[in-house]
Amino acid sequence: MNFIKFFIPVIITILFLACEGDPKPKQLFEIELAGNTNEYRNQESVAVSIKNKKGKTIDKVSYSIDGKVLEVKGDKLSLEITRLGQKELKAVIEYEGNTAEITKKIKVLSATAPEIYTYEIVNEYPHDLNAFTQGLEFYNDTLYESTGSGGNAKSFIRKIDFKTGKVLQQKDLAKNYFGEGITILNDKLYQLTWRSSIGFVYQLSDFKELNSFQYGESKEGWGLCNDGKMIYKSDGTEKIWLLDPETLMEVSHIETVTNKSIFNKANELEYVDGKIYANVWQKESMMIIDAESGAIVGVINMAGLKNKVKKHENLDVLNGVAYNPKTDTFFVTGKNWDKLFEIRIKKK
Repeated sequence: MNFIKFFIPVIITILFLACEGDPKPKQLFEIELAGNTNEYRNQESVAVSIKNKKGKTIDKVSYSIDGKVLEVKGDKLSLEITRLGQKELKAVIEYEGNTAEITKKIKVLSATAPEIYTYEIVNEYPHDLNAFTQGLEFYNDTLYESTGSGGNAKSFIRKIDFKTGKVLQQKDLAKNYFGEGITILNDKLYQLTWRSSIGFVYQLSDFKELNSFQYGESKEGWGLCNDGKMIYKSDGTEKIWLLDPETLMEVSHIETVTNKSIFNKANELEYVDGKIYANVWQKESMMIIDAESGAIVGVINMAGLKNKVKKHENLDVLNGVAYNPKTDTFFVTGKNWDKLFEIRIKKK
């Protein structure tokens, strides 16, 4: 009986300790960065330390973002990463024969401010005043356009002789779809819809529908472009998604950032030489985005173009950007504009 009285408390103690388990890593350690902020610039060196809450003996600490191990010199962490934006800084801590992983949410912004650009008009061409432009793209010296359902107009895709404005071919979307951005790759035309979470793939030669695809994590369908291998998709947030052109799966994303903030207004897109040119939603401007990092490296002031088009009750904002590699010029228009402008972009 005395043995049982002694043994029961021992069992209870063991069970209690087993239930309690080892402390969680965040109960032991915390990442501390200098500056009392969560915003830093790429390539910045930041004082870093581990807050040791339980006085453990730490043998080694390594830091990483997106799987890339970051260099530490003394107590300075080098924040040098490929893709900018909202990140998780991970610390792997080796202590007393154990390993713990902890994270800290930070924002890594661009190292430099965007450069300022302006434009010069090279030519003006006629444009359908009833076209609520959402997507614009050159392919083999021919202009392709996608529209939304602005005013009384239906959404469509069309092939245009840009010099005359003559419609060479057109396909209307079903009434329940609001057309958005387009891009052309490997003789296929890809088109987004706005809030239906569906995109379409067409045969370029005759606009025959080949396939449709559902969106993944992206919120809506806004703009499209491609670099010859991957498709880029904006969705009204700070993210531009990279899609596999075969599966149309969202395989990764970049975030658009300046040296001061994360920006979320990228609309219609065009890819040229490693940069994404994007209309800024509801603004008379475009931004130039590094397609690898997401850094906004330039801002183009497009003010004045809207003053050159016919005024009417359905006139709307600047939207639509296409690049013609044969002339090394850009073509821009707007929703329900009666003109298409050929422009050159230059530093201010």
